[in-house]
Amino acid sequence: MRAMRNLLLSLLSREWAGLPLALIVGLLFAIAALATEGLFRSALFLLGAFALILLTVASVRHLLVLSATRRAYPPPGRMVNLGGYRVHVLAEGQAREGRPAIVWFAGGHTGGLAMHHLHRATKTETRSILIDRPGTGWSDVGPFPRSTAKEAQEVILALEHAGEPGPFIWVGHSFGGLLAANVARRRPDLVHTLVLLDPTPLETIVFGPRLSAIKDMRRTAWMSGLAHLFGVNLQRRAEQQLNKSPAHQRVTRSIEQVLGPEVIAARCLEARAGTCFSNASIFDELTPEGVAACAWDTVVYDGDLGDLPVWLVAPKESLDADIAALPEAQSAQASSAHRMMRFFAATRERYLATSTKACRIVAPSGSGHNFIYEEPEFTVAVIRELLEKTGQVR
Repeated sequence: MRAMRNLLLSLLSREWAGLPLALIVGLLFAIAALATEGLFRSALFLLGAFALILLTVASVRHLLVLSATRRAYPPPGRMVNLGGYRVHVLAEGQAREGRPAIVWFAGGHTGGLAMHHLHRATKTETRSILIDRPGTGWSDVGPFPRSTAKEAQEVILALEHAGEPGPFIWVGHSFGGLLAANVARRRPDLVHTLVLLDPTPLETIVFGPRLSAIKDMRRTAWMSGLAHLFGVNLQRRAEQQLNKSPAHQRVTRSIEQVLGPEVIAARCLEARAGTCFSNASIFDELTPEGVAACAWDTVVYDGDLGDLPVWLVAPKESLDADIAALPEAQSAQASSAHRMMRFFAATRERYLATSTKACRIVAPSGSGHNFIYEEPEFTVAVIRELLEKTGQVR
């Protein structure tokens, strides 16, 4: 069953998959028509022909728009071949005074451009590297299933093929923090310092409340992927719906402001089926069953990082407005809501136990999970402090 699911994801992630799907729809109408008689048969044939033509035109238009987008925004970095698929690596700046290069990972399953504001701010002080994980940004869609463990290996390989030597400062936000921690566990020799910006702890999925937002992420990925094959952007509609929330509006404005119009425009590269189905695959980890299946390969446990320097940067429990805004927290009784807040904060703090050289840095008052966009100067200041301490950290 799982093999069939991965095969389906692999086929649907091809941007031309809308063409055979259109043909299948037309054939289904034809088969249904042959099973009937009279006017109903004629009507089904006409509907089938109309559906075939409409979906074919929509699919071709999607391919043309995607081709035009790729011509308008050529990859600014190197396309590194990992054996059948390519990963985009953007490395800029020069390491000065022995400072290590920085590798950035954004939250969710997002391309490197989501961290471009931090990349811009630091590439004049050391070498800064953005990587588009397979299925995001300029990178090709990689093999399925997608997983954090697999992407940790792909990232290491991409840097090697790009000629970027470590050790690095690995910086990951949210789900990107989980990826960075996985890289650190696998290749501690490539780690100067691990900086986790409110990282995702998988314990929250197993032991925490069932969050509707995570379920919606998986469902939206599937529906958006199918819609993209025919040129319909459901993600934009979903974003418009989310922006009815003042908290989400605040975050969206912050992201648009710090990334800038050029970067926001270039991110339209991810308006494709391959990105959505890659998301759908890797988000399978974000279920109790998914975590149980991948835990040994993906969760970074107490002591796993030995004496590697680890900086955990996040808001305090009482200041994390994003958790307080969750529907589950708002609908719960006061005692349950407090327990939920305490649980999320406690699981996040578990990253401090991964290393004997871990330290905690508190994000500015009033900031939430997305403080890297709401308080970008603070985030840059943390990295600059680390760069200044380069000779003292290891």
